[in-house]
Amino acid sequence: MKNLVLAGGLLLGCLGVASAQQNYFNNWPAGDSPQEVGKALAEHFVASPHQYTKTIHYSEVCAWYGALQFAELTHDDALRQELIKRFDPLMPGGAEADRIPRRHHVDDQIFGVVPMEIAIQTTDKDAATKYLDFGKTFADEQWNHPLADGMSDETRYWIDDMYMLTMLQLEAYRATGDKKYLDRDAKEMVAYLDKLQQPNGLFFHAPDVQFYWGRGDGWVAAGMAEMLRSLPENHPDRARIMKGYRLMMSGLLKYQGKDGMWRQLIDKDDAWPETSSSAMFSFAMITGVKHGWLDAATYGPAARKSWIAVVGYVDQNHDVTQVCEGTGKKNDLEYYYQRKRRTGDFHGQAPVMWAADALLRDK
Repeated sequence: MKNLVLAGGLLLGCLGVASAQQNYFNNWPAGDSPQEVGKALAEHFVASPHQYTKTIHYSEVCAWYGALQFAELTHDDALRQELIKRFDPLMPGGAEADRIPRRHHVDDQIFGVVPMEIAIQTTDKDAATKYLDFGKTFADEQWNHPLADGMSDETRYWIDDMYMLTMLQLEAYRATGDKKYLDRDAKEMVAYLDKLQQPNGLFFHAPDVQFYWGRGDGWVAAGMAEMLRSLPENHPDRARIMKGYRLMMSGLLKYQGKDGMWRQLIDKDDAWPETSSSAMFSFAMITGVKHGWLDAATYGPAARKSWIAVVGYVDQNHDVTQVCEGTGKKNDLEYYYQRKRRTGDFHGQAPVMWAADALLRDK
């Protein structure tokens, strides 16, 4: 009898999650479905020029990952091949090999995510090995000279790293199954949580820059959601990361605008609505609701409202507008208020694709 009750409870729980998805993550207004938006942005990315730097910028890596995930989720082999074709000149010896980032820095090392994601999706064993071996060099270099406490020497305690650094190690784990990458990943995330998360759940840009910058917190939200997707239930660091994730999601709810957006400075009503952070928060909440980590009745409507609001900032050219330009840390409030708004910046294109991907996943 006890087993029957337990089974019934699990069934109801599964039905509850499915019902939440049915209620909040379907029946989109015309033009707002993740299938339409994701396809438009992914195809637009294929034809887009490189941005920001002579080497591949981390924001382009993030957009590439989002587009590859969309191709996988929608079984769009033609799109996947176009994305791989865009990358092949960046392989060692390729026509664009001079664009391979080379600094020992989180913003450059994340480049390894793209070849490892291609390896994961490639069925030809020899080709997959080629991409995997190249991608792994970046993940391994990140721990070539660890600190005394076992952390990467790229650790700098900027909140951006809670995606940049952890995503590379996470992809290495996903591509290889080697637990060392996952353990590195979780160790970094816990250290950043312990050092940077505030009692309200949000994060200062850095210990010496105490402003709640939107996209900075977006990197954190996306990084934790991605990690929790892959971190086993019995991993010793999972409970700590889940606690930090839920505390952050609760804090974000209090600052979501009536328009569904979050601001360039999260806690400042007079700051402008910013799309990249709003898409990242939407991604994190959608993922949490679908996995049952977050209460569906509370977070489902917030995530839906955010998605619809963000899609409203995608223009007729499939460019995301109102994207904060690339931003270093500076202990000056006015610096954050005055950041330029960009259109079509990969910092914005990427998280909108991530949110579309999250909506298309079963979990």
